Amino acid sequence: MYFQKKRVIAMLLAGGQGSRLKVLTEKTAKPAVPFGGKYRIIDFPLSNCVNSGIDTVGILTQYQPLELNEYIGNGQPWGLNKTHSCAQVLPPYERHDKKSGWYKGTANAIYQNIDFIDRFQPDYVVVLSGDHIYKMDYAAMVNYHEQHCAACTIAVRDVPLKEASRFGILNTNPDNSIYEFEEKPKKPKSTNASMGIYVFNWDILRQFLIADEEDPNSANDFGKNIIPNLLGAGHKLMAYNFSGYWKDVGTIDSLWEANMELLGENPEFNIRGDERSKICARNNAHPSSYIDPASSISGSFVAEGCEIYGTVRHSIISLGCTVGEGAVVEDSVVMPGVTIEPGAIVRHAILGEDSRICRNAVVGGAFGPEDKKQISVTAKGAVLAENTVLLPGEML
Repeated sequence: MYFQKKRVIAMLLAGGQGSRLKVLTEKTAKPAVPFGGKYRIIDFPLSNCVNSGIDTVGILTQYQPLELNEYIGNGQPWGLNKTHSCAQVLPPYERHDKKSGWYKGTANAIYQNIDFIDRFQPDYVVVLSGDHIYKMDYAAMVNYHEQHCAACTIAVRDVPLKEASRFGILNTNPDNSIYEFEEKPKKPKSTNASMGIYVFNWDILRQFLIADEEDPNSANDFGKNIIPNLLGAGHKLMAYNFSGYWKDVGTIDSLWEANMELLGENPEFNIRGDERSKICARNNAHPSSYIDPASSISGSFVAEGCEIYGTVRHSIISLGCTVGEGAVVEDSVVMPGVTIEPGAIVRHAILGEDSRICRNAVVGGAFGPEDKKQISVTAKGAVLAENTVLLPGEML
């Protein structure tokens, strides 16, 4: 079979369990978690690829892959099903050398798919995470990488010093070349945080992946092994500064916050507008939403296929939801297929897909101090019985 040579391909790491999202990822891989009313988290890096002119994407799945695999399909919603383009799902598999199997780390995941990458003979490989919300032009980053003759370029953003220990930290020279990489240091020397977005020269990365796999003491991780090894071998690494919106939605609080940051006349993250950076998604056909004359909606997103009879304030109402008469939804994320029955009250909550809040039940409540947000959460398909209460911070 003939595969056209590519200047750039992308490898999207989408196999994470997402355990910090707790009940929301018990049955769903983190990249497949709904976001923003009609999207999934993985829609953002996939759309970024297409908007950046990258038409070949390997998607490395592992944990709870069925829903994610079905969602990606042949890549048609993102325009990745055309001649000489593809969105290829790449689950772990056993090779003839018996060394493969479950992905052991980020570097091992790419190592196991060397044969897939070699088909396209790329000059550069962009390695991405499947669990961040942002818009970014990867083509500009690749050009920056090429202009600086780097072996690896890492996207970075400035973070508050008090948060720096949560990230891989890049210490750089005045020209943005990297002289040191520290993985989650207790005492960070800078606030240049890695975004987990890398551009590599494929010929160099290929050699280091093979050497890493042969090291029995390696954690097979980009941050812990590949990046330090490249630096140790004297290769040139560059930092690429990114100042736009970017959020790791790996916790309940950050997922809720990112959804809330879509709302308002001047949202912190504007998902609307620019056609050149639009986010595409796979959506089943839904009828137009019905908004009852007696309902009240303010400062909210309401996706297709909904029926709204109650009150919705500053909330995300996803595809195919129902808000019953007399029900109140406030400062909440309501995922697809949720039913909120008449008289129910939902505040400061995330309601998982297809869950049901029965008549006169109460979910959540007012926040305490700002540093102690308590988001109530229901799992996919959960049912909160009539006249019962799910307290702030509780999960069902």
